[in-house]
Amino acid sequence: MTELQVAILLLDVALIVLVARLVGRLARALGQPPVIGEIVAGILLGPTLFHGAVSGTLFPMVVRPHLSTLASVGLVLFMFVVGLEFDFSRLRGSGRGAAGATAIGATVVPLGLGVLLALYLADRHQPANRLGFVLFMAVAVSITAFPVLARILTDRGMSRTLIGTIALSAAAVCDLVAWTLLAVVQAIVGGGTQHQWLILLVIPFALLLFGVVRPGLRRLAARTGPRSAGRIAIVLVGLLISAAVTQMVGLHFVFGAFLFGLAVPRSDDVFREELRHRTEAATMLLLPVYFIVAGLNVDLSRVDVDAVVDFVLIMVTAVAGKFGGTFLAARTQGLSGRQSAELATLMNTRGLTELIALSVGLQIGVLDGGLYSLMVVMAVVTTAMCGPMLQMLSRESRAKELSFIPG
Repeated sequence: MTELQVAILLLDVALIVLVARLVGRLARALGQPPVIGEIVAGILLGPTLFHGAVSGTLFPMVVRPHLSTLASVGLVLFMFVVGLEFDFSRLRGSGRGAAGATAIGATVVPLGLGVLLALYLADRHQPANRLGFVLFMAVAVSITAFPVLARILTDRGMSRTLIGTIALSAAAVCDLVAWTLLAVVQAIVGGGTQHQWLILLVIPFALLLFGVVRPGLRRLAARTGPRSAGRIAIVLVGLLISAAVTQMVGLHFVFGAFLFGLAVPRSDDVFREELRHRTEAATMLLLPVYFIVAGLNVDLSRVDVDAVVDFVLIMVTAVAGKFGGTFLAARTQGLSGRQSAELATLMNTRGLTELIALSVGLQIGVLDGGLYSLMVVMAVVTTAMCGPMLQMLSRESRAKELSFIPG
């Protein structure tokens, strides 16, 4: 890089962080999670407005590969935190009954409707790998954004309620299923490459993480303090190696980061909190770069009538599958209509998790640019729906309670 390119890169990062903070605050003021504002800002700074004049001026082509590199590091750290916060004890404690039924309904129904949607879209978009496309679309409409959901529940004081506990448990299962199926999709799509057999090495690698690395980290914890800088450095080195390994064997690096987060021992809560805190500090700087890079691939300026029809079908499938599957499953477990509707609303959030999955689909060639753009908008809309719908359900509940108060 030349000195000028380095200067432009640094200025771009400064601009991205500043914009992320501003739009994040604006989103919060509007009752939305900050990630919504950041994703929308990424789209608006992309080629959608003024035919790319803004993005071309602010983010010249010569610095975009370097922005992508920073975005990849931020994504590795974020997916590590997602795996780190995956609570196995929650699944054991509340993974039966309502939570188990909700997880099944919120996964199976969207998957089925997603297959039907993909069969229709495949005729119009002509994907190179039809089976991979169908499976990917099914996965894409069945995702629930566990990190965004957790933040929404915390902000609304619902994390320790019955509905919050069920939602988090079910979302954890949905995320685990989604990432597993996404790995299968990538294996199918890359099946024609000469060295695709390497992807099978992921299985012994995962066994190595949980059978050797995890006990090793546990023994290391016994000899060092929870805030040991050396211990944290070892974990971060292992994280980067894990992400690199899955990338080299044919899976996206997000899988390696997620697996390593899962492999970190759960026995030391103090160390996990310290690790999460330090990782999120770096993620706060780098993840907004990812939103901009993702936004540069979203172009809504060429949306025509056919694209609008596709978007309506995508929205109907995504909402009906997730909301309907969750609502029906919750009702079978004895939850009231309002509780079931609240749970279904929460499970319909997709946010950043969906954006990551879509980026993987774009990179492996399952999605074209137009369909990727529509799916990103779907992720934003379904997540933005959560706050207003919860408010509406809350108002209806209070109104019914007041109507029963004797006059």
